[in-house]
Amino acid sequence: MRKCYFDHVATNPLDSRVFDAMMPYFTEDFGNPLSLYGLGTKAKEAIENARAQVASLINSKSSEIIFTSSGAEANNFALRGIALARQNEGKHVIVSKMEHHSILNSARFLEKMGFVVTFLPVDKYGIVDPDMVKKSITKETTLISVIHASSEVGTIEPIKEIGRIAKEKGIIFHTDAVAAAGNIPVDVKELGVDLLSMAAHQFYGPKGAGALYVREGMRIVPLIYGGIQENGRRAGTENVPAIVGMGKAAELAKDEMADRMEQAKKLRNKLIKGVSDIENIYLTGHPENRLPAHASFTVEFIEGEAMLLLLAAKGIYAASGSACSSKALKASPVLLSMGVSSNLAQGSIVFTLGTSNTEEDMDYLLSEFPQVIKRLREMSPYSKGWGMKGEGGECTVQK
Repeated sequence: MRKCYFDHVATNPLDSRVFDAMMPYFTEDFGNPLSLYGLGTKAKEAIENARAQVASLINSKSSEIIFTSSGAEANNFALRGIALARQNEGKHVIVSKMEHHSILNSARFLEKMGFVVTFLPVDKYGIVDPDMVKKSITKETTLISVIHASSEVGTIEPIKEIGRIAKEKGIIFHTDAVAAAGNIPVDVKELGVDLLSMAAHQFYGPKGAGALYVREGMRIVPLIYGGIQENGRRAGTENVPAIVGMGKAAELAKDEMADRMEQAKKLRNKLIKGVSDIENIYLTGHPENRLPAHASFTVEFIEGEAMLLLLAAKGIYAASGSACSSKALKASPVLLSMGVSSNLAQGSIVFTLGTSNTEEDMDYLLSEFPQVIKRLREMSPYSKGWGMKGEGGECTVQK
């Protein structure tokens, strides 16, 4: 049976060139980067080389990159670290309703500590309105965080405009670029962001490696105390092989980005066109301003989990909502914030493409997906309608 992986936003396979770069740091050059002898200095040099490679990917200085264990840690670090560092200047934070749980839950943590958080609404495409950001700013606002691109619906946010507003008001601006960095051009200077989160496995690096860009001169409170690693901002012995892998993956992503984007966009457009004739299936997210490898839909009268299981039985692997909340059995907060009804949100399915996907993969998906929908609808008690259609909000997705 053919195997087709369409869940690259959840994670990616490690690039073999990245694997080769990492290998010596497991068994040969295994020293602690803080050790003063040769093994240690060699590991330290490898980290600094990786820092330069990651910095080059987003056009920052090497000294502005702090390595973390994941994108989620980078998001926690950014939101809590900046809010706490600036709490004497104000205790109001702005985030959007499109954010990953690592931002939303960090915001709720801050609320318990006495901060006031504004959760910005979005339109039917999942776009944050920059004017709404501007109107939400108060004298107490110290931090704004808006995701760069949604992993659930693929929408790319107007980060540059929001960055300009934040700079005019003297407010720190963070963006979660986990789904964007390494997959589309990301330039921290052009975007005007002060902090930016990344994760290596989103661009064929290892899991367990992330980074936070922190603009030079920014004060930030560490999440982890202990040693002096990462210039005293994140304690703990560095995971040298993973950091080396992130650096190599960043270098490859930068060099090959144009070709990767072109290939992904071609297959994505074929997928969207191919399912457009199926009744009662809707594209979610912005139709144009979206990640090139991302196609997401809601399908009426059936549930996302059922589609995933039948597709998996045919060797097709996709997702339903965010990978970090796929087992929560709750309607996606992102889709609900876009005005999608709770019933329709249950029928969410997300296909994300990668460098290994081919025309033959797409042909196979387009031959099997309509049959899966047809079979499930024949079994569904809701096949003649949801019965509770409209509950939880109006359907605003696009055909």
